[in-house]
Amino acid sequence: MANDNVNVPPPNHVMVLDGQGWIGLVDQMGTETSIVNAARVSFGKIRQEMDQRDAVLVKYLIANHHSSPLEHVVFTFLVHCPLFVRSQWHRHRTWSYNEISRRYTEEDISFFLPAELREQAESDRQASRKAEHVDQNRCRGLIQKHHESSLALYEELLAAGVCREQARGVLPQNMMTTFWATVDLNNLLKFLELRDSAHAQQEIREYAIAIKTLLAPSFPHIAEVMHW
Repeated sequence: MANDNVNVPPPNHVMVLDGQGWIGLVDQMGTETSIVNAARVSFGKIRQEMDQRDAVLVKYLIANHHSSPLEHVVFTFLVHCPLFVRSQWHRHRTWSYNEISRRYTEEDISFFLPAELREQAESDRQASRKAEHVDQNRCRGLIQKHHESSLALYEELLAAGVCREQARGVLPQNMMTTFWATVDLNNLLKFLELRDSAHAQQEIREYAIAIKTLLAPSFPHIAEVMHW
């Protein structure tokens, strides 16, 4: 990484949420060749480059759910997102996570302000739709006001001697957080299937699409098979 501030994106990153969030690839173990070498290890052969037979093998492995060769490729991402996106992401327990802690720092606190607010879908309790009856300027202004008052209260509590670990309780779900996330390719594909879906919340879906953008150049055969 080019800097020592966790809230600054690494060089290889994609911006999301109208530039308010981002995800960066900070480390990687393995390549597409690692997948075919793991799959063919019983033959005692090692390939240095992919050919057409290898591309067919990758497609076969994924189509037939032979997933263990995929687990030899591992990625580490740095994710900057709102708390509510973090909460959805952390439901994927096959990932390993470490997150910035507001018990230890009150620096660089910021909040996500949606560029456009959505309405609740009528037929789906967990879904939303494009707003037709929301006063965007007024409601976004209310959210901004709440962010500012919450931060002011937090700072007032700190000034009064309240510890960070309790004062942070007044900060809203729109607060941005940053976390380190590591996953193998097999479980990453499962994550992307669920989170780049019409059923996923729009905000986390932007991160799933960004992951595909980050990985497609280095994993062209995976991208082709998975229709990235």
